[in-house]
Amino acid sequence: MNLALFDLDNTLLAGDSDYEWGQFIVDHGLVDRAEYEARNAEFYEQYKAGTMNIFEYLAFALGPLAKRPRAELETLHQQFMRERVDGMWLPAAQALVDQHLAAGDMCAVVTATNAFVTGPIVRKLGVPHMVATTPAQEGGEFTGAPRGTPAFQAGKIERVEHWLESMGLHWGSFKRTWFYSDSRNDLPLLERVSDPVAVDPDPTLRAHAERQGWKILSLRG
Repeated sequence: MNLALFDLDNTLLAGDSDYEWGQFIVDHGLVDRAEYEARNAEFYEQYKAGTMNIFEYLAFALGPLAKRPRAELETLHQQFMRERVDGMWLPAAQALVDQHLAAGDMCAVVTATNAFVTGPIVRKLGVPHMVATTPAQEGGEFTGAPRGTPAFQAGKIERVEHWLESMGLHWGSFKRTWFYSDSRNDLPLLERVSDPVAVDPDPTLRAHAERQGWKILSLRG
């Protein structure tokens, strides 16, 4: 059995769903435009630079979820899929996922973006498993806080290992393990698998991949 792990934003999607959700709620008047848009852009630049404090970001990103009823959020997300996510869809990414599924590989998306934003996207891709940052809930409503370790940087390894353990598996259960990512933030997990693949990588990841002789792939063509 083989294991195929995929980052989501700017890897399987031609854009960042976390950032775009922030812009979506700005454009629909759900948060203060001037303040939220500026902070959303600031955090996104920190993420790309590898300097983002994940807990500060999650306090910012998950806070609006706690201010709306879950049913309203679900309806908003359907609109978000149509207005934002459909335009980021990459046929080559879908084909890559389908290739691993057809080969019988265990497949999971591993993403720092919270599970509310990413769950419907991952289901549309047809990926059966997801390891994502978890927004805490009480009675089905979001609290505005994360639960457990965020799936960010080295936290992705911890979360993947917990997921595998929950099924009675471990890294040694697999003959080959892939992880596909675009981001320098994912170097810890890329270095953990047998087959790291840099997908349309940022400059830092591209340079590292070239030094290490990793495969470099583009899904944007």
